[in-house]
Amino acid sequence: MATIDDFQKLDIRVGKILEVDDFPEARKPAYKLKIDFGPEIGTKDSSVQITTLYTKEELIGKLVLGVVNFPPRMIGPFKSEVLTLGVPDSDENVILITPDKKTSVLGGKLF
Repeated sequence: MATIDDFQKLDIRVGKILEVDDFPEARKPAYKLKIDFGPEIGTKDSSVQITTLYTKEELIGKLVLGVVNFPPRMIGPFKSEVLTLGVPDSDENVILITPDKKTSVLGGKLF
């Protein structure tokens, strides 16, 4: 069973998607994101399998939540620095977890 101490080890922050690119080298359809997590964390890259529910255009400027303190992970030739968080829909497609207010502070930590 996880404890509150385990949860507090995760650094989950609010970020804003700045850039979205196709990721044709990925095994499953995916995008490469550049996400701004504010001045403390900076801009990080993430690979996400969200092409079914999201277009590149609608993702620009979208606020998301990401785990920023995992080690980087190589996904094919791409280094993903952040785990962008989502939940499945009824067809197992990823729905991004987003703050419900656009006034959320970039880099704001989940608590």
